[in-house]
Amino acid sequence: MTGGEVAGILVAVFWAILVSFLAVVLVRLAQTLRATTRLVADVTEQAVPLLADASATVRSAQAQLERVDAIASDVQEVTSNASALSTTVASTFGGPLVKVAAFGYGVRQALSRRGEDAPAPDPRRTVIVGRSVPSARRKKRKG
Repeated sequence: MTGGEVAGILVAVFWAILVSFLAVVLVRLAQTLRATTRLVADVTEQAVPLLADASATVRSAQAQLERVDAIASDVQEVTSNASALSTTVASTFGGPLVKVAAFGYGVRQALSRRGEDAPAPDPRRTVIVGRSVPSARRKKRKG
């Protein structure tokens, strides 16, 4: 065996090892691609119904928002009507009610002044707030 033949055998062995290694890598890559394909198919099967549900939910939320918007505009209209009614009632009844109250106050004052001309009540029965009766002070000192 010459040196060229030995070198050829070594190259053939290394080539066979390299091809075997590449074959193993390609087989594993094919398995990985099959698993990935199955995974993508499963995700697609589950994602399509989820997207349909999400779309239905968004449509429902949009309908609810439109209803809330309608309700809010109605509430705003009722509020403005109540404000206008309040202003109308205040301007219609406010002035006369103030005049009636002032008249009633004046009548009460006049009647109370008229009653001041009557004799004063018995001074012994008058209560002075914040002061004690002299006889009560003496009892406290003795007790």
